[in-house]
Amino acid sequence: MNFTLHVWRQRDAKTAGAFKTYRVTDVSVHASFLEMLDILNEQLVAKGEEPVAFDHDCREGICGTCSLMIDGRPHGGRRSTTTCQLHMRFFHDGQEIWIEPWRAAAFPVIKDLCVDRSAFDRVIAAGGFVSTNAGSAPEANAIAVAKDDAERAMDAAACIGCGACVAACPNGSAMLFVAAKLAHLHRLPQGQPERADRTLAMVSAMDEAGFGSCSNHYECEASCPKDISRDVMAQLNRDYARATFAKREREQRGGGGG
Repeated sequence: MNFTLHVWRQRDAKTAGAFKTYRVTDVSVHASFLEMLDILNEQLVAKGEEPVAFDHDCREGICGTCSLMIDGRPHGGRRSTTTCQLHMRFFHDGQEIWIEPWRAAAFPVIKDLCVDRSAFDRVIAAGGFVSTNAGSAPEANAIAVAKDDAERAMDAAACIGCGACVAACPNGSAMLFVAAKLAHLHRLPQGQPERADRTLAMVSAMDEAGFGSCSNHYECEASCPKDISRDVMAQLNRDYARATFAKREREQRGGGGG
C-alpha cells in the first residue's frame, strides 16, 4: 500500500510548525499505524532527511504514549483503539492522511508529533494515591468490596492517561482523565479517608495546569480508547461540591482557618 502523508513538523516548542507532505510506499496491509511511521522514517533516513519524532512505547494499547491526531480525530477515531493498535487495513491504498500532535494549551508541542503531558503527572502527584501506610500486602479478602464497586473501580482504572480526552475536547478539558483517576480510588474502601482532600487537590492541580473547563460536549467519552464513561465526571462534580461545602464549614467553625 502507498499513502500520501501530511505530517506536522515542528523543530521545538519555540519554533512555528507546519504540515509537510511525504509519500510512503510499500506498506503492508497488516502494518500498524506506528509501523507505517517507522517505514516513513526509514525512507527519510535513507534520503538523508530528519525522521519524524513521535511518541511510542509498549505498542500494545496499554501505556497511552501513542498520542496522534489522525485526520482530525484522536487515535484515528476508531472505537476502543489506540494509535498503536490502528492498522493500515482500515485505510485504502493511495489515501491522504493528516497527522498532527495533540492540540491543547496544557500539552505544548516538544517536537513534531510529541507533546509535553507532564501536566497529567502534576495532577496525579497532587492526590492520585492512597497515603496510608498499610505495611506489607494484606490478605486479598481482608477488606470486603462490593462487586459493583470493584467493577466500577476497575473500569475507571482502565484509563491509560493518553490525553485523547483533552485533545478531543473543544475546551481542552481534562475532566474525564481526572474523574477516572478519582473514581477508581473513591470506589474502594482504601480511598475513603482522603476522598475530600484528594478531590480538591486534584481539581486544583488540573486548573493550575491550564486545562479548560468542561461544558459537556462529551467528545472526551467518544474519543477515549478505553471507553471511560462520562458517569465518572458526574461523580467528580458531586464529590467536588461536597468537599467544597465541607471545607467551607470547617473554615467557618475555625474562624477562617484551614
